[in-house]
Amino acid sequence: MLSAVAKLNTAAAVRERCGMVRDWVADGRSSHFALDETRLAAIAAYVADVTRESYPGLNIPDHSRWRHFAAGGVDRWNMLAGRIHEDALELARIAADLATVSVLLDAGAGDRWRYRERASGLSFARSEGLAVASFDMFCAGAFSSDPDRPWRVDAAALARIDAATLARHFQVDAENPLVGLEQRSALLRRLGKALVERADLFGPAPARPGNLIDYFLSTAGNRRVLAAQLLTTLLDGLSSIWPSALMVDGRPIGDAGRHPAVRTGDGTDGIVPFHKLSQWLAYSLFAPLEAAALTIERPGELTALAEYRNGGLLIDLGAIRPRAAIDPLVRHEVASELIVEWRALTVALMDPLVDLV
Repeated sequence: MLSAVAKLNTAAAVRERCGMVRDWVADGRSSHFALDETRLAAIAAYVADVTRESYPGLNIPDHSRWRHFAAGGVDRWNMLAGRIHEDALELARIAADLATVSVLLDAGAGDRWRYRERASGLSFARSEGLAVASFDMFCAGAFSSDPDRPWRVDAAALARIDAATLARHFQVDAENPLVGLEQRSALLRRLGKALVERADLFGPAPARPGNLIDYFLSTAGNRRVLAAQLLTTLLDGLSSIWPSALMVDGRPIGDAGRHPAVRTGDGTDGIVPFHKLSQWLAYSLFAPLEAAALTIERPGELTALAEYRNGGLLIDLGAIRPRAAIDPLVRHEVASELIVEWRALTVALMDPLVDLV
């Protein structure tokens, strides 16, 4: 039998339990939201129009951190890769290193923070700013303990990163505040510890995220990696890094919430997993794994991300209807029933929306 934690550490659990919340709301049991799924056709038309405008040939790139590395039309990764004289396998490890730390630094930046890229003079905010800032920090060798191999992320360097280090690289000061600076640096230190603890996934010294490439090369039959297995591997290997008030069997669950719609009759009763950053990391590791001649299979088994862009689309265009007007000045705890329900509805409605698109 699967452990309680293992039951939650799957894309299937995200989809199934978000579906339970969707059914609860559709039955009129929610005090927060109502559904109008007849709006999905209009939303699909809107998304299709925007997609055709952005990609007239429908050559649509993967949704991942790599799009942010090209913010402002600057192809930063290929510029860096051209300076790195390594074989294709090591370049794939380096790409996985970069994607991992950049994704883990991609929590909300706040409304006031901006990052000015010195090379281009461009200024970026939010996810794009965090991506460019973390890319520059990576290029500066701040995640490597070996000056001769600066373009690497290793456990020894992560263990030394503190809030002051991040503040310096992310241009943070009193006039340019970044939300959660201490929490971000603590997350990176926990990442370093997790890499050392899981040598089976992240290799012996130097333990690094990029060694996950070698793990899959040695374990994937016919060089094929199921997207859902990639996610489960990340959730298993990095479970100790997540700050979480939710614990099951003494282990943190990470990005999950509680909702009364979820009834399972076991130790995971009431828990809705989302695994937003972990899924975002899985999507962002597709390219490095493919660069190592691995094939990602069944990517559609992962879910849409339970975040405010997707959730905002569904509210703004009327598929999710708040029962009370949303006051933008009122903040809600991420663990509140309202936010958990909104995020679950977002995941549950994206599957039928994709089919319509």
